[in-house]
Amino acid sequence: MKNITTSNISIHNAHADNAIAHFVFAHGAGADMHHEFMQTMTELLLQQQISVTRFNFPYMDRRIQENKRFPPNRMPVLVACYQQVLSELKTDLPIFIGGKSMGSRVAATLVTTKFANDLAITENIKGVICLGYPFHPPKKPESLRLQPLQQALKPILIIQGERDTLGNRSEILNYSLAKTCQIEFLADGDHSLKPRKKSGYQYQQHLQLASEKIKQFISNSLNLR
Repeated sequence: MKNITTSNISIHNAHADNAIAHFVFAHGAGADMHHEFMQTMTELLLQQQISVTRFNFPYMDRRIQENKRFPPNRMPVLVACYQQVLSELKTDLPIFIGGKSMGSRVAATLVTTKFANDLAITENIKGVICLGYPFHPPKKPESLRLQPLQQALKPILIIQGERDTLGNRSEILNYSLAKTCQIEFLADGDHSLKPRKKSGYQYQQHLQLASEKIKQFISNSLNLR
């Protein structure tokens, strides 16, 4: 594993033994690529034979460098950053993209008709993995962000906590999404997939289950047995 800085983007690469795929994993709006959730999921995915590349969006590196809280970049900047990471990715493995919350929205946007022809490597992307997709802003269920999931040209796996405040189970089941979208709910999970203690479920078990579902999704997408 190593951190590198390329073309002004901070990147962390982690290579799995006998890897079956390479996952480009983008962070959410409020925490960088080294957040505990990002690191824990990376370790679990490595155990599932999935190599992982994490990176920081520009605003997050600026937060770190200046020790000030800046808002996320606008979507075109986020998309351009993700495209740059993909264009510089060096791997012969099948590529899957995705992220946590906002990062997953950016990844899903990349495989819509609007961006499909912008990057040659797009054709090598086998699918998208969303961990806690932000279907709408907190307390604004009317402001839906469904377009990337309705226009997706690649298979998408969404792993969502049942009580996620940015899109809970009852809300999502009423949405019209592309047939390529597969949704897996984690019992009593919040936006970080974390269940309440009273539920009887444990957070680490949920994260482990998420990594297993990701491995299954990748294996099915690649027709692996």
